[in-house]
Amino acid sequence: MCSVVNRLKPAPAYTLWLQTTGYSRKVPAHIGPGLRTSKQPLESVIIRPYCSRMELGKGPFFRQLFESVSSTYTYLLADTESREAVLIDPVLETVDRDLKLVEELGFNLKVAVNTHCHADHITGTGQLKNRLFGMKSAISKHSGASADIMLSEGDKISFGKHYLTVRETPGHTDGCVTLVTGDQSMAFTGDTLLIRGCGRTDFQQGCSRRLYESIHRKIFTLPPQCLVFPAHDYKGQTASTVGEERRFNPRLTKTVEEFVDIMTNLNLPKPAKIDIAVPANLVCGLHEV
Repeated sequence: MCSVVNRLKPAPAYTLWLQTTGYSRKVPAHIGPGLRTSKQPLESVIIRPYCSRMELGKGPFFRQLFESVSSTYTYLLADTESREAVLIDPVLETVDRDLKLVEELGFNLKVAVNTHCHADHITGTGQLKNRLFGMKSAISKHSGASADIMLSEGDKISFGKHYLTVRETPGHTDGCVTLVTGDQSMAFTGDTLLIRGCGRTDFQQGCSRRLYESIHRKIFTLPPQCLVFPAHDYKGQTASTVGEERRFNPRLTKTVEEFVDIMTNLNLPKPAKIDIAVPANLVCGLHEV
């Protein structure tokens, strides 16, 4: 493993401070129904706090942002002491919003990273690089795209005392990565794993078997309480957990053969912007912009 970025500063996201040091507590028996399975006694249910009441200063600043046309989530993470930040999956149309938030919060955005070469929107990394001196772009070395930092399995993107570890998760495209926080409390899965779904595999080097293996080997092996933050959601959902997706994802609870059959028969329409977005994203979003 190597540290590809030593200094980073983030932009705004969900106004949440994350205490991700593994704190948990037992649920009292009087809490009531709805927090357990029928086979799980109430006293054994574990709740991991995830709100602004968490102890400040130990976890990174985190904000989830949304672009409504492509239903894309952008994520801002920052170290509150050094003010270094990282932005995940920025969108061209929301660059002004993201820069305003970074400036308002006094962060120093060091890296903008794409989880893969997107087909449904143009990345904002090119415009961000033009407007923020010294900011670096990052993407997988297997993506076929250009960027300042070419990511590989096990690389670390550091921002202050925090970091994201790269897990290569190909299948939707050859260059898909999942970014995992150092304590494995959060995973940014791009289009590889969605909430109760997954990325399509019918274009851009897509391979259903590879996707199935990537998710089961690289994401489903994370702690069950690890929060899953995808690049998209089309039903208003904002987050899931590894444990939930292992139990309830209607595609990934199947055998690999069943999964391949499901993916083969999705018959989805072609992404509206694919002919514009892919060429632009191969050159960091600067194609005819």
